[in-house]
Amino acid sequence: MSIITVPFSWLLMTLYDMFQNYGIAIILFALVVNLILTPFMGKSKQSMLRQQRLQPRLKELERRHGANQQKYQQEVQKLYQEEKINPMSGCLWSLIPFPILIALYSVIREPMSVMMGMSEEAVQAVQTTLEKLGAFSMEGLSSQQQAYHEIFLSQAAHENLAAVQAVAPEFQDISYSFLGLNLGVTPNWKIWEFDFSSAATLLPAIGLFLIPIISATLSYLSMKVSMARNDQGAAEGAQAAQAESMNKSMSIMMPLMSIWICFIMPAAMGIYWIANSVFGMIRDWVLTKYYTKKMLVDDVEWLEREKRREAEEAEYERKRVEAERRKAAGIIEDNKNTSKKKQKAAEKQKKEELKAAAIAADKAERRERLGVQEAEIPASQVGNRRYARGRAYDPDRFNNEVNGSEE
Repeated sequence: MSIITVPFSWLLMTLYDMFQNYGIAIILFALVVNLILTPFMGKSKQSMLRQQRLQPRLKELERRHGANQQKYQQEVQKLYQEEKINPMSGCLWSLIPFPILIALYSVIREPMSVMMGMSEEAVQAVQTTLEKLGAFSMEGLSSQQQAYHEIFLSQAAHENLAAVQAVAPEFQDISYSFLGLNLGVTPNWKIWEFDFSSAATLLPAIGLFLIPIISATLSYLSMKVSMARNDQGAAEGAQAAQAESMNKSMSIMMPLMSIWICFIMPAAMGIYWIANSVFGMIRDWVLTKYYTKKMLVDDVEWLEREKRREAEEAEYERKRVEAERRKAAGIIEDNKNTSKKKQKAAEKQKKEELKAAAIAADKAERRERLGVQEAEIPASQVGNRRYARGRAYDPDRFNNEVNGSEE
C-alpha cells in the first residue's frame, strides 16, 4: 500500500501547508482522488451503458431462443463478441478503486504514521508524553475510536506542541479547526447531552451532529442519481425486478451505514465522505453525459451495420426461395459460386465431348456414304474388346436351359 499511501500522504500534507486549513485540504484531497479514479469509473460507466444499449437485442434473442437455453447462450456470446463487450468488465473496473480507497483511508485515519511518516516508536513517545501531561488517554476512547486514535493524538499534540516536538521533532503541527468545528473529535448523536445554555458549545456540537446527517443524505442522493441514470434503457422482466429490488436495498443500507460510521469516526472522515459524494455525483453526471453522446454515434454506426445485415439476409432469403422454385420447376443452371478453375475444366470437357460427338457423326456419315456396314457387336463385347466374355457367350443361356428342360 505504500505505493499509494506515500504520494497521497505527501499530497494531503502539501495541501494543508498551502492553505493551513485541514478541512479545505481534505476537500481538495477528495477532489484529486476522484480525478484519479475517473478513468477507472469511466471504463465501468462505458461498459454499463454499452450493455444497456444491447438490452433490446438481448430481449429479441430471448424471444427467439428462450426455449433453447443453449442456443440462447451461444447467440448472446456471439453478440457480445461482435460488439466487443465483456459482461464482467463493468464490475472489474468498479472493483479497481477499492484497494486505492482502502489505502487513502489510512492516510486520513493515521495522520502521524502515514501522513507525517513517523515511526511507531516516535508515535508511542508522543502518546506517552501526552498521557503524562493528562492531555490524552486511550482508556478514554471507545473501541471504535481507538482505531482512529492518531487523529485524537495529533489533536492533543497540537495543543501541547512544544512538549511533543521535544520528544518527536519530526511531528508536523496540524490544526483540525474548520468553520468553527473541531474535525478531530467524534460527533455526538445524543442531543440531550448538548449544553443548550451556551451558544459557544452548542453551535459546534450541532455542526458536528449535522456532518453525519449531511453525509448520509448526500450518499442517498448520489445513489439515486446514479441509479436513475443507469436505469435508462434497462432490461425488463425478472432480472430487472431483482436488480431494482437490490438497488432499493442498497439505497437504504448505504446511507444508514454512512450515518453510523460518521458518528463513530472523527469528523474529518465525515468531511471526506461529504466531499467524495459531491464530487462523485458530478463525476457520474459528466461521465454519463459524455458516454451517452458517444453511444449515440456508435448507435448510428450500429444501425447502418444492422441495415446492411438485414439487406444481406433478405437477399440471401430471396435467392434461396428462387433456387427452390427453379429446382421444383426442373430448371438447372450453372452455379455462379463455382471456382474459375472448375468452370474452365467443365468448359474444356464440354468442348471435348462436342468434338468427339462431331468426329463420331462424321465417321458414321462416311461409312454410310461408302456403304460400309458396321460390324455387328457381339453380346460378349465389353468396351473395345469384342470377345471379353468369350466367343460362346450367350446372354440367354439360362432361359434356354429352362426352356429345354421344360420341353
